[in-house]
Amino acid sequence: MKNRWLQITLSALSLALAVVLVVYLPQIVHALTGKPVSWHEIGKLFGTLSVGTIALMSALWLLSLLAYTFVLTNSLPGLNNLQALALNAAGSAVSNLLPFGGAAGVALTFGMTRGWGFANRPIVVMTLVSGIWNTLFRFILPAVGIIALLAAGKAPNPTVAKAGWVGAVSILALCAVVAAALYWDRAAALLGKGLDFLVRLLRLKFHASDALNRLRKDTAEIVKSRSIALSLAMIFFLGFQWAIMVICMHATGAYPGLAQSIAVFALSRVLTSALVTPSGAGIMESGVVVLMTGAFGVAAAPATATALLFGFWTYTIEIPFGGLALGAWALLRRRNARNADAEPPSAISKAPQ
Repeated sequence: MKNRWLQITLSALSLALAVVLVVYLPQIVHALTGKPVSWHEIGKLFGTLSVGTIALMSALWLLSLLAYTFVLTNSLPGLNNLQALALNAAGSAVSNLLPFGGAAGVALTFGMTRGWGFANRPIVVMTLVSGIWNTLFRFILPAVGIIALLAAGKAPNPTVAKAGWVGAVSILALCAVVAAALYWDRAAALLGKGLDFLVRLLRLKFHASDALNRLRKDTAEIVKSRSIALSLAMIFFLGFQWAIMVICMHATGAYPGLAQSIAVFALSRVLTSALVTPSGAGIMESGVVVLMTGAFGVAAAPATATALLFGFWTYTIEIPFGGLALGAWALLRRRNARNADAEPPSAISKAPQ
């Protein structure tokens, strides 16, 4: 009971912190960048949004949700896209309200999928596989952002450019090693030995290779048969989200260029991992504004409006949408239970005399 109240208290404090960070974002931007901005200026920019722009953002948001359903349907064979949409929406609503919403999200996933007739093991495999693909692409994104800036010649000097290439290639190489270890036995054995050596150096009582082998055993079938489909689904999902970011930038007059928009998007997705607030709310917006104003010379008001607008489409709107999805699932489940109770017992045929 004490742990439950502690979790509730921490969750409430974290959500309150997110609200405070957003409400006082203009003051935070001024403190971090030295550039003044007010809610009045931000509101004027929001007022310039046309119906067509809002409709385009809505369409891209829906397409991003649809794209992610293929990550779930490929992780759990037999799951259809409508079920995956409800599952993703409800899980996002939970994680967007709780700072450590992962456990609650997993519990919700089990409840919904078991209600649809799936067994525990396939659900566990889906959770592992979708988590692996999300983590891999979360690592890949910063490398993509760095490469985009370097390819566009945005590095301030050759030394920074060289360091950027080394960092980007190192990140991609690490992701390639992990992906290979999930797919090939030999690569898994080599990575396991390397991880065990690192664990021994750190004097930790943990067998990394055993954990890796268990993970591979649980996910091998899905990884080997559906890795391409999973990767394409993640690419389309992130691509649609990046398109929302670009539309937000154009709508507020903050578009800094193609390479810069990719870098800003990559940073925004990385900052959602900040556990201080649910899904990094408030922290993501602050980081985006600092990058746009400090590195790319965007004015403070358009940059802040962009960050808030993008945060709405990737965070805020998912809460009521997920609530509706969860409510619809609960109502359908209750209705099906009533129908099952109302059905007369099947007639038992008499044995032949």
